[in-house]
This record gives sequence, C-alpha cells and structure tokens, in this order.
Amino acid sequence: MKKRIHIIVAAAFCTLTSACSFLDTSPQDFLSPDEYYRNGDELNSALLGVYSAMSTSPLYCNNMQGRDGLDADLGYNYYNLDNNSVGQYDVSSSDAKVTNYWRMMYLGISRANMLLEHIDDADADEAVKRQVRGEALFLRAYYHFMLVVRFGDIPIMTKAVHSAAKEELQVVQSSREAVYEQILQDLDEAVQLLPDASEVSCGARASKSAAYGIMARVCLNAAGYPLYKEGMYAKAREAAEKVIATGFHELNPSYQQVFINLIQDIYDIKECIFEVDFWGTDTGTYTTVAGMVGRNNGVYFGNSALADEVGISIGCLRATPYYYDLFEEGDLRRDWTIADYQLDATTGEVIEAAPIIWNRCCGKFRRSYELNAPKAKDKTSTNFPILRYSDVLLMYAEAVACDPDDNDPTHIALAYEYINQVRRRGFGLDILSPSAVDIPNEGKFFILETVKDERARELGYELTRKDDIVRWGEFYIRMKAVGATVPSSSATYASYANAYFSNVETRDFVWPIPAYEIGVNRNLKQNQGW
Repeated sequence: MKKRIHIIVAAAFCTLTSACSFLDTSPQDFLSPDEYYRNGDELNSALLGVYSAMSTSPLYCNNMQGRDGLDADLGYNYYNLDNNSVGQYDVSSSDAKVTNYWRMMYLGISRANMLLEHIDDADADEAVKRQVRGEALFLRAYYHFMLVVRFGDIPIMTKAVHSAAKEELQVVQSSREAVYEQILQDLDEAVQLLPDASEVSCGARASKSAAYGIMARVCLNAAGYPLYKEGMYAKAREAAEKVIATGFHELNPSYQQVFINLIQDIYDIKECIFEVDFWGTDTGTYTTVAGMVGRNNGVYFGNSALADEVGISIGCLRATPYYYDLFEEGDLRRDWTIADYQLDATTGEVIEAAPIIWNRCCGKFRRSYELNAPKAKDKTSTNFPILRYSDVLLMYAEAVACDPDDNDPTHIALAYEYINQVRRRGFGLDILSPSAVDIPNEGKFFILETVKDERARELGYELTRKDDIVRWGEFYIRMKAVGATVPSSSATYASYANAYFSNVETRDFVWPIPAYEIGVNRNLKQNQGW
C-alpha cells in the first residue's frame, strides 16, 4: 500500500507549457519521496504533479466540460452516453463521474501534502522553496474548495497518507464551516508566498492575483446558502479589491479574443488570471497533456471522414432559450457564447443555425480557431479559464450588494462601474468610457439582480453557474422554471432537455458522498436525501 501511494504522489504528469518554463516531457521513473525532493528541479516536477490532477479526465479535461450538469439552467446535456448519470441529474452514490471527481480532487490534495512535507528536505534556493510552497498551498485550498461546494461536509486532509493504517484512512468529515476555514487559512498563507501576476508568465501557474481571486469566490460561497457564514461578504470584497488594486489586470478589449487566445495557447494573464493548461493533441510521444475543451463543449460535428480538417465535437452542451433571451440586443457575447451557426454534416461548412435555440451549441470554444493541423479527432490543446478578471469585477459588485453592513457610497459606485465595464466590453464599446448600455446607479438595492444576470451573460459555460445559483439559494427554483419551458415534443432535443430538468430534486445542490468511499471509510456519513 505504501509503495502504491508513493507512486501516485510522486508521478508528475506534464500539463503545463514551456511558455511557463514548466513543461517536462522527459520520461519519469518511479522515485520514492526520500529520493525525489532533493533539489529545485525535483520540487518543481513534484509541483507539476499537483497541478496535473485538475487536467485529468474526471475533472477539467473531460467530464466537467458539459457532462456533469454544472452549467445548470444555462445549458443541458445532449449526449446519450450520459443518460442515467450526473450529467442528466439522474445521480446516485455509485455514479462513476461523482466517484472519480472525489478521487481526483483528493489525489491532488495528497500530492500537495506530500510536497509540502518534503519541501524543506530539498537543497534548493529559498526563493524556489517559497514559491513552491505557495503554489502547493493554493492548490490544496482550491481542491478542498471544489470538494466542499460539490459534497458539503468532507474530510480535511492536511497531512500526507503514508500507510494503510486505520488512523490514516478512517478520517472523519469536517463541517462545511471548518472546511472553509482551512481553505482560507491556506489561501492566506499562500498569498504571502506567491509572486505577483506581473511576474508570472501565464495563468497556468498560481499568483497572488489568482489566490486573492479564488479567495473572493470562496468567501462568496461561504457567505451564501447553505452556510451563511458571517463576515464573508466583506472579506470577499477585500480580496477582489486586492486584485483590482494591482493595476495590472484589465479586460481584453475583445470578448471573443479572450477565447481565441485560450484556443491558440496565447496567454493573457491580465484577463485570464488562472487557467487549466492543455498541450498538443495526444499524438506521438506525449499522450497525457491534451484535453477535450471544444471537443465536448463545441459546435457539434460528427463526420469522422473530415475529423482532421474540421475536428470532431460531440456538442454535448446545448443552450436553453432562457439563457439566449437573457442577452440584450447588441450584446456581442450572445452569439459567441451560444453559437449562431452549425456545421454541415457532410461538408463541415458553416451554415446558419437552426432557429430552435434548444438545438444550439456552446460557441465559446470553437475548433475552427485551432492552429493544429491536422486536428486531432478527440483531443484539443485549448485551455480552460478558471478565473478571469471580469469575474473578479463582478464578485466585487456581488459582495457589496450582499453585505448588509456595507453602505459605503464609494463601494456602491465602484460596484456599478465594474458591472458597467464588463457590459461595455460585451457590447464592443470602450471599456472605460460611460455608455448608453451602462446600468445607472440607483442605489445598493438594485445591484444584486443586475450582477446575477451579468454573471450569466459574461461567464456562462465556464463552470461557475451551478455554484452561483446554489449560493443565492435559487438552484431548485431556477432549474424547475427553465424545465417548465421544455416543449412537449417528440424531438430529440426535447427528450434530452426534459430528462435533464425533470430529474432535478432539492437535494441536488450537492452530490452524494460516493458509496465506495463510505465503504472504505466508515466515518463518512451520506448527505441528506441520498
């Protein structure tokens, strides 16, 4: 058991590109921790293994891209292999996607813990150790956060597992509040160690801005349903303010270009503060570094004869008319986010999209912009954004709107200005110049509903939506409201949409604790309703 754990923890998979000076494509033989953490290069290689957990198939590489129900009321799963699974809200405690999500998050945590325990063993420059420690703490916090929002009460793991002894494996669940406190403790320590974003070459590595931005997200979720932890709105605003105050970050003038950059491996850390990095097409020597961004959540195309030219997409993420109608006339984000075209099944040519919105695909990650030639059938090098600057601006506004103790007119004015900066960019206007599309400052009361709609328009299909409507206490109501609009039809889209929305129950704001894990760790208790 001990040797197997060491193999899992020490293995470093290559997921970051050379633009970050972080790609190691040489084969790695097994080394135990006593042999592995000897110098700065080996610390960075081990750190790579911590990052790589998020780029595995159960997480950002595949399942989270349209197949886990995380897009909530903005889109639905149109993929027959996900029938009777979490992808259609037909969830069970034995669901493979749920189980593998849990395992991969804890794998990342385990790797982080092993690295943190061995950093001081290395003969390395103190500056290297400092940064590695900061990144490992950041990632440990992020993985715990991704678990607590998905499962609720979970075991906190801050020590590496060295054996199969009962006391190491039979870990009790901690309350949500305790988990959030640990997450914030790790992030508070990480921001003291991480470099400024201006010193980092790309968003695939953590920076102070990434840590503060994720801290704002963590605080907003802790402040909302079901925990309602006091003081978190103020802390969220302060964390977002730290990112804004750097003066380094700015919105890319073109909303479309944000995603073209992600597709073409062009780093823009001023806008994309933290992202999951994928590389290549899983061909040749390196077959563990590509993802499925665009293959899963792109515009549907299934003609394998043209796969090299057009690129296959299963088109599993389809839009809801509710989301389409949320955009105002002239908002350029609508036809980019919800593709206004489809691909001819025979030729692959671009043609006008069918008028039925339920059939329209996610358009943010378009395979037509890939630079690889020929294209890979099932894999892409498209990166996926975890934290963008526009998200930080909107989180600032939400924190001000929700904090009952914050009536500072300066904060309120800034909340409106930050929302309007995001809106101006969405309409293709000068970001810093007042415009007719601006939301007028009518006081604090009107901010929250405005920012809720703006988050959907700006961040749809970027895996923030379910968490948003859960913390607002609106998950079940919103899901059922959209479900009530599914047509009574024999059309395939209606069948998929109806299955997706009709399966939703009040318990679905969290997932069940995996049955297998409860079998292994008898201290785990199942979530209510499961």
